[in-house]
Parts: sequence; C-alpha cells; structure tokens
Amino acid sequence: MSKKIPVTVLSGFLGAGKTTLLHHLLENQLGLKIAIIVNDMSEINVDAKLVKEGGLVRTKENLVEMTNGCICCTLREDLVVELEKLAQLDIDYVLIESSGVSEPIPVAQSFAYHDEALGIDLNAFFQIDTMVTMVNGQQFWEDYQSEDLLIDRQLHVSDDDERGIVDLLIDQIEFANVIVLNKIDMLSDKEVAKLTNVLHKLNPEANIIATSFGEIDPLQVLHTNQFNYEKASQGAGWIKELNQEHVPETEEYGIGSFVYRSRKPFHPERFHQWLENWPTEVIRAKGFFWLVTRNEVAGLLSQAGSMLTLEGAGRWLASYSQEELDELKVQDPALFEEWDDQAGDRMTELVFIGSNMDKDVMVQSLDECLVNEEELDIMSFKDPLPSFI
Repeated sequence: MSKKIPVTVLSGFLGAGKTTLLHHLLENQLGLKIAIIVNDMSEINVDAKLVKEGGLVRTKENLVEMTNGCICCTLREDLVVELEKLAQLDIDYVLIESSGVSEPIPVAQSFAYHDEALGIDLNAFFQIDTMVTMVNGQQFWEDYQSEDLLIDRQLHVSDDDERGIVDLLIDQIEFANVIVLNKIDMLSDKEVAKLTNVLHKLNPEANIIATSFGEIDPLQVLHTNQFNYEKASQGAGWIKELNQEHVPETEEYGIGSFVYRSRKPFHPERFHQWLENWPTEVIRAKGFFWLVTRNEVAGLLSQAGSMLTLEGAGRWLASYSQEELDELKVQDPALFEEWDDQAGDRMTELVFIGSNMDKDVMVQSLDECLVNEEELDIMSFKDPLPSFI
C-alpha cells in the first residue's frame, strides 16, 4: 500500500464517555470513510448496540464488534485479524474503542510488531495517528483513591487478573498523547484546573482537552499525526523526572514533583515503617530503591492512589562477576556512566508527584531510613518487607 491507514484508539475507564465521544466523531467525521472497532466486556455489547441505534452505521462505515474479552489481551489476536480484513476495504480511517479495562500499550504494540504466529504485519497497512484516553472528571478521584481490584467489581478479564482500578487508570493516562477530561460540567472551575494540572504532571507530553459530553473538535483526535510509540513510552511524568526533565510546578494548586536520590541503602525495618505511614499528599510515585538486605536485586516501587507495590527490577550490575562486567563495559559503556566506586550501580531514585508536598520533610524522613555509619558493619538485618516477585 502506498499510504497507510491512520488509526485513533479510544481508551478510558468505564463511564468516562468513550461511546459518547465516538458518536460525536462519527457525526462530524469530516467526510471520511471510517471503519469502527468496538470492544466491550459484556456478553451483550452495549456500546456496539448504541452505535447501531444511533443511526451511525451507514454505507460509509464498517462496524466490527468484539465481545467477551479485551483487545489488549484475550482478543488481541482477533483484533489483528479483523484489522487485516479492514485493510482490504476502501476506507480512510479506523476508530478503535477499547473496553474500559483495556491497557493501551498492548493495543499499540499490535501495530508496531510483526505477528509471526499469525503471519500479519499491521504496520504495513496502518499507522497509529492518536492514542486518546478519556478521563471521567466527576469520578476520577473516587476511582483513583479506591482500593478495589478489577475482580472486586466483576470487571476482570481472567481469574488471575489482579490489576487494581487505579493501576489501570494510570496505565491509560501515562501512555496517551491526547487526554480528554470529560464531564467538566459536573465540576467547579477550580476542580477542573487542579485535575488538569495533575494530569499534566502524570503525562507532560499529552494534549489535555477539557470538555463535557465528549464534544471536541474532531481534528484534535483525528489526523493529528502526533503519536510516536517511543515518545509515548517515555512520556510519563515519573520517567521524565528520572531523566532529569523536570516539569515546572503549578504553584496555584500546589502540584509538584521531585526525585529522591541516595547512594546509601535503606534499612529494611525503617523503610517498611516509612511505607506504612505513606504521605497522603503523594499522588503518584515510582522508581528504584536499594535495600541493604537485598544487594543482588534492585527494588521497584510503584504507587498510585491507594495502591502500592514493591517488586524486583532485575539484578544490580554490581552483583555481576568481574568477567561479566568487563564484557558489559565493551558492549554498552553507557551502563557505567554513573558507576560509584563503592556502591557500583546500586542507588535509590524515587520520583514523587503530589499536591502541596513538603519536600524537605520527606527527604529528611527518607534519609532517616538509610543505613547509618554505625550500622554498616552489621551483617544481619531483620527484613519485614515482602519478597520481590
């Protein structure tokens, strides 16, 4: 094909207004011949039914319904197959409405890589134009602070789906290049401004559009030609902070961020106590940490709302043999640019994004969790933290 078909993917948690936005785009479709893929989790596909009943399936649109699954996982192969079929039609554009529990990254990856098992290369036919995430302004904080898992609300896609509601919200927000903050008619101007600033901190690269009833200029999500997979993968606010691309604070609403760094390891009991008394003003935190009891493996901390997880993030290079290190220095010298003579690559780098955080107090409290000089010779520490997965 001489020209790839552009694709816009609509993501967003249940109730954000994706179908309303879809209707709006189809009613103002700029004369385009649009194919629509609608993915809903229910056995009776309500979203597809709404699209049909809205009189929007005409000769110039092709509707593909995908039910009983999620296009980011259980229906991913079906998505690839259906898209290859659409590529043979005379269409100008593809609109994909993901289910409310879909993560955008696996959907985007379907277009980026050749599926060897299916023998299909979507990249030959399509190009992702825009990754849109819709946010329910009225419901956001309640869901963000919820401790519910998807399974608690009967929204899980499989028996082993242990995702938290807030983790899904964050995944959807951090990977988008357009965020539509919907239902602002239910919020005050101050609430809209604060939430907009929070979203900007979580994803500084995204274009944020505040609206009601999904009413936006179609050209803000169609034919933007702005999506870049690598850029989106590195677009989250916490990644930018780690890369020392600081996003300026918004003083009016107190939304700020900082990185805590240390070349000393955490004392496991004191760090555990600190985590048990998590600062309520922190909205999002993520990064790597060093525990004195786990010198082999780096820890990865991820917090969003009420959900906090700790897991392993691979071995510290400092735990490698000298022979392995010598080989790595030849293969990738950049890995050793921040090498410390004593700690090697072991260090803590934690990004904190929050509202009205007292950086000095937080830094001091974290410093107090570090192993001190008197403790350096201690060979054994009690470690109450959960094992790394």
